[in-house]
Amino acid sequence: MSVEHSLLGKDTNYPTEYQPDILFPISRATAREKYAHVEGIQQGKDWWHVFEISWLNAAGIPQVAIGRMALPASSPNLIESKSLKLYFNSMNFTQFDSKEAFIATAEKDLSAAAGAPVTLTLFQADDLDISKPEGICIDDLSPERLENHPDASLLKLDAENSEAVEVQLYSHLLRSNCPVTGQPDWGTVFIRYQGKKPCYRSILAYIISYRQHNGFHEQCVEQMFADIWQNLEPEKLMVYATYTRRGGLDINPCRVSDATWMPRPIRLARQ
Repeated sequence: MSVEHSLLGKDTNYPTEYQPDILFPISRATAREKYAHVEGIQQGKDWWHVFEISWLNAAGIPQVAIGRMALPASSPNLIESKSLKLYFNSMNFTQFDSKEAFIATAEKDLSAAAGAPVTLTLFQADDLDISKPEGICIDDLSPERLENHPDASLLKLDAENSEAVEVQLYSHLLRSNCPVTGQPDWGTVFIRYQGKKPCYRSILAYIISYRQHNGFHEQCVEQMFADIWQNLEPEKLMVYATYTRRGGLDINPCRVSDATWMPRPIRLARQ
């Protein structure tokens, strides 16, 4: 379905009755056309943290939790974020016999929308730990050239060192825009890389070049993955972005060329 037909950016009423049909799938295929051949573009997960989960137990007493959803990158569809928010809010006044019954219902509905198995893990309200980023922060480097839209030509290998490396870099300077509302999206991006040493300054310049780009979180990460893979030709690659929360949700897409490089999902302080 086309995002123009979704509820994103439109005034809506919050449902007070369970409404699974409000979930709005968006096909991944169109955005992937130009890099569908890139190894790993459909390997990974989209992790979501859902901070507005509530339902009624068998006695009618409200329950609350934080959810972590996992959508496989191989799913034909992603799920539009506003519809997801409205879906979970539609369950606020619905009774379930147990937490497990709530999870089973949500997983069934989410999997139907994504077109692939989606898992949901619930945490108590104070049990989702905050992690510290691991790797080398590149935010204090000085790029040679800055652009305001994604420019793969910024990506360079290290001209002074052609040795192979395995390194994890990260930057807190990722910014892009929602393609429908134009609202800014902020995030931290992790790049784990094995191959000829990249120029770290060029990678920072490339990340910064997303500052005025309009794209969904998942699409931005896949474009980053494809551009690095095609321009720097690493042996292995992981790109994992942890976006900040908006509307009670944060989205964390991860793509890997090698399944053994799948990281564990984390939550950072800004989320």
